[in-house]
Amino acid sequence: MTKNEILSLRLPSISREAEEQVRKNWDKVAKPLDGLGKFEELIVRLGGITGGSEPDIGKRAVIVMCADNGVVREGISQSGKEVTFKVAENIAHGTASVCRMSAVAGAKVMAYDIGIDSEEYVEGIIQRRVMNGTRNFAEEPAMTEEEAAKAISVGIEAAEEAAEEGYKLLAVGEMGIGNTTTAGAVCLSLLNTEVSEVAGRGAGLDDKRLERKKAVIAEAVEKYSLKNAEPFEVLRCVGGLDIAGMAGVYIGGALKRVPVVVDGAIAAAAALVAERMLPGVKDFLLPSHLGRESVCLHVMKELGLDWVLDARLALGEGTGAVMLFPLLDMALSVYNNRTTFDDLKMENYRRFK
Repeated sequence: MTKNEILSLRLPSISREAEEQVRKNWDKVAKPLDGLGKFEELIVRLGGITGGSEPDIGKRAVIVMCADNGVVREGISQSGKEVTFKVAENIAHGTASVCRMSAVAGAKVMAYDIGIDSEEYVEGIIQRRVMNGTRNFAEEPAMTEEEAAKAISVGIEAAEEAAEEGYKLLAVGEMGIGNTTTAGAVCLSLLNTEVSEVAGRGAGLDDKRLERKKAVIAEAVEKYSLKNAEPFEVLRCVGGLDIAGMAGVYIGGALKRVPVVVDGAIAAAAALVAERMLPGVKDFLLPSHLGRESVCLHVMKELGLDWVLDARLALGEGTGAVMLFPLLDMALSVYNNRTTFDDLKMENYRRFK
């Protein structure tokens, strides 16, 4: 798809009728009103997204976008690009953290090579490589318009293919050394905040490298005049292929009415890009956790997504998003097998305005 084709997509509407029915069903359950707190609203959200009052999330997957970032050459990361390839191998072999956790959560891991910087390819990873890593945005724009559009399209197609295969719930994850820097640059461009609020220590930077990271981000945003620029241009200049791919997954999920769970900082930046490109995408997203990077707080508030977990997670790969799956299962076990006040021959609790 081209940039114009992506920006011309029309999203479906959330079913407010289904949301209202789910709320009524919750109020019939023999428990205090709103007793399951945020989880009740998440099930309501599932109803609105899917358009039915009995949400089904039985078949679920985690889509992990793997890509390298040219800005690593600026010394903004503790690790080198070779780590991206190595962790992608671990994902393919089922030994990465997201694989262990997904096995417990009953989710399939679908890992995509959307832009690993290597002449080799990881066996077992879905091959959709747009380019061998982005360019160093400290020197030149990270991607061309065509490359950015192609990366977004990879994500849209991934979500649509998953929907066609019967997946009812998706989560996104990423693997790419340097991507807290790209996420920080994207968010500094799109939010009214300071560089100190979007640039954290990532996988573990010392003070000197953290200051370098902040300078690289701030200088690039000024260089390309990205403050208040259109989101596609921001993505193209300072984003990453993984961010573009995840933004595409959000869009594709919305088009197919499949809810997508947002992971941490990089996934949140992708959600911000997707929402700014196609307003309404955020209505089809489920929040999972508040990541350790401070940028997460700003993005989640901007999107109006109220996180469920606050455990200072910073692992990436989609691990925080996967944690939400079993919690949703537990909430749905109460909702789907509901014991009502009528069953107990008790009077319902009443709402007072």
